[in-house]
Amino acid sequence: MATLRLGDTAPNFTADSSIGTINLYDYLGDSWGILFSHPADFTPVCTTELGTAANFKGEFDKRNVKMLALSVDGAASHRDWIKDINEVQNTTVNFPIIADEDRKVSDLYDMIHPKADSTLTVRSVFIIAPDKTIKLTLTYPASTGRNFYELLRVIDSLQLTANHKVATPANWEHGQDVVVSPAIPTAEAREMFKKGVKEVKPYLRMTPDPTA
Repeated sequence: MATLRLGDTAPNFTADSSIGTINLYDYLGDSWGILFSHPADFTPVCTTELGTAANFKGEFDKRNVKMLALSVDGAASHRDWIKDINEVQNTTVNFPIIADEDRKVSDLYDMIHPKADSTLTVRSVFIIAPDKTIKLTLTYPASTGRNFYELLRVIDSLQLTANHKVATPANWEHGQDVVVSPAIPTAEAREMFKKGVKEVKPYLRMTPDPTA
């Protein structure tokens, strides 16, 4: 399977999960989606990640993003593991965990990196737009837990730049100034962005966040 790249269509799949059978496209509907994989059930870093993800669900909901986790263990194992996650992370896991015992989805999304581990998935992240195209991919090793604040930040950027002719600078957070698209001449940009345009360099123009 070729590596999935930005702009590719996210492959659809139907699989068992902690809440029953799920079809990816049906589950996402017209929403954005985030699919993230975990090496295995009952592992320490994954337990902290899924608990954190559950606590962040309200923030993902605000952004119209549906969450979906995956591990190569079975649905019954997932349900038992969720009890531990809820207990030790003081939360309630409120999104499905895909059961991928046959590695079908893992192979479809290239989540198994043999030089890291030949059977377990790495910590992959896919952010999927409502048109089912892949807008972001991230890959972490098993030893490094994900930063969910960063995942929210990139979703804010993706949703902003999907609707406005801007880009977001380094370390940008919602509400901060953004970069005017280089394709727009400065005079046109000043007409387009009513909050003002600051020309730092001819190729670097800043404007206030149009959604703030």
